[in-house]
Amino acid sequence: MKKGKKLLGEFKEFISKGNAMNLAVGVIIGGAFQAIVNSLVNDIIMPVVSLFTSGFDFVNKLFIPLDGQFDAYTTIDQAKAAGVATLNVGSFISAAINFFIMAIVIFIIVKVLNSLTGELKKHTKLGEKEEEAPKAPRLCPYCKSEIADDATRCPHCTSVLTEEAVAAKEA
Repeated sequence: MKKGKKLLGEFKEFISKGNAMNLAVGVIIGGAFQAIVNSLVNDIIMPVVSLFTSGFDFVNKLFIPLDGQFDAYTTIDQAKAAGVATLNVGSFISAAINFFIMAIVIFIIVKVLNSLTGELKKHTKLGEKEEEAPKAPRLCPYCKSEIADDATRCPHCTSVLTEEAVAAKEA
C-alpha cells in the first residue's frame, strides 16, 4: 500500500512541475499549429505547385499494382476495390513535398519570430544588459598554474611573481 501512495506522490509531483505543464501546452499548441500549416500547404501552396505540374495527380497516377496488371487500374481506388495491394509511390512523393513545404514554412516563421525577438531585446532593458565575457585566469609564468590576480608568489611552485619576472617570461 505504501508503494502505491509513493508512486501517486511522485506522479503528483511530476505533474505539478512546470516542465510537464509546458510540455502539455506545447503539444496542444503544436497540434493547432499543424492544422494551420496543413491548411497553408494544402489550400494555398499545393494548388500553385499543381499549376507547374500541369495538374498532375501524384497520388492517383503514380502507383504500382502488385498483381502485375499495370494497365488494368487507372486509379488507386480501382486497385483497392479489386483487392490488389499497391505500392503508392505518388502518395510518398506527395507526402515528401508536403513535408518539404511545411519545413520551409516553419523555418520562415521561426526566423521571423527570432528576428522580432531580437528587435524587441534591442529596444528594451533586456538588450542593455550584456554579460561580460569571463576573464581569463591569471597563470604562473613558471608552472602555468592558476593563481589569484593579486598574488605575489605562486602557491604551487612558490616562484616570486614580480612584474619584471612575469613580463620577461611572457616575452
